[in-house]
Amino acid sequence: MIKSVVDAFGSLDVMVNNAGVTRTSNIMDLTEKDWNWIHDVNAKGTFFCLQIAAKQMIKQGSGGRIINMASVGGKGFVDVSNAIYAASKGAVISLTKTAAQELGKYKITVNAICPGITHTNILSGIVKKRSLEQGKTEAEIMKYYVRDIPLGRPNDPEDIAAMAVFLSSEGAKNISGQSYNVDGGLIPS
Repeated sequence: MIKSVVDAFGSLDVMVNNAGVTRTSNIMDLTEKDWNWIHDVNAKGTFFCLQIAAKQMIKQGSGGRIINMASVGGKGFVDVSNAIYAASKGAVISLTKTAAQELGKYKITVNAICPGITHTNILSGIVKKRSLEQGKTEAEIMKYYVRDIPLGRPNDPEDIAAMAVFLSSEGAKNISGQSYNVDGGLIPS
């Protein structure tokens, strides 16, 4: 993937680690298979993509931006899909801080975005499952999720993209090691 970008554009300036998986589950129903699957994608995948991107940025000598997609679930959001997902996203937040400390000397910034409730296919699946489990409509489930968001609405993907664009910009050249909630004020930092 990195080679393809460098071949096409001549360099790698920004890397956004934006992969994640989950399933809705009670803590007592989670398995080792769930742990491995979720951590392989959310934590392990993020680490190794970050590492190879950093190697390319160091080789180029011009710095760069690495942005990891975490979640408010990694900060203690109560309605997280499951405990393993929360742990994997907490790992991404911790990785972001350590990587920022180690890569700063190469002028590479490393930050994380922690989305709250966001209109995605994953959210649609969670809402459908909880609707069936609770005997409520999907609209009732979404109303429940939105109830505590001070700004009164879930994120659109564009809300998350706007933060990624900012963290990629010159305006963020001295911001590193941070994990930013994009959640309408849902949880404290």
